Amino acid sequence: MTRTLKVLLLAACIAPAGGFAAHANDGEFLGSLEGNWAGKGTVKVRANSDPINVNCTFSTDTSDTSLSLDGKCRGLVIVSRAISADLTASGTSYKGSYTGAGTGVAGLSGKRSGDAINLGIRWAKEVNGDRAAQMTVEKVGENGLRLTTVDEDPKSGERVVTSRIDLRRT
Repeated sequence: MTRTLKVLLLAACIAPAGGFAAHANDGEFLGSLEGNWAGKGTVKVRANSDPINVNCTFSTDTSDTSLSLDGKCRGLVIVSRAISADLTASGTSYKGSYTGAGTGVAGLSGKRSGDAINLGIRWAKEVNGDRAAQMTVEKVGENGLRLTTVDEDPKSGERVVTSRIDLRRT
């Protein structure tokens, strides 16, 4: 009954999954994210680097307890990267994995709050001086989806948006 989800994004590890069924409204929420998406945004390779403009396409598949988001983002003339994440809902918690940052498979865990799934990222290797960051998968209106990754700049200690991709249903 629990189906694995492949979510895109770039980049999280907060709370362990509980032993409870997903809330009834999580299935409806996850179902509202199903479909094909396209959009653009910016990505920083490191917290202190200049942003790269990207164009992205994604396909999502959902069940009552999972979301699968697979896609590709292209920037500059020749940069292209596949992105995916697998998430499974259990109670109020989400847990899974993320691929796309170029460091290997990262762990994701977190909770849903309203129209957003807030995830902690545990990178496979050190990124920006540590192995932690945050990712948000947010439903924006009826036909929008925003993917945001935030990390800490190791020099200033300030939180920096390292990726923000705004998608529209196609």
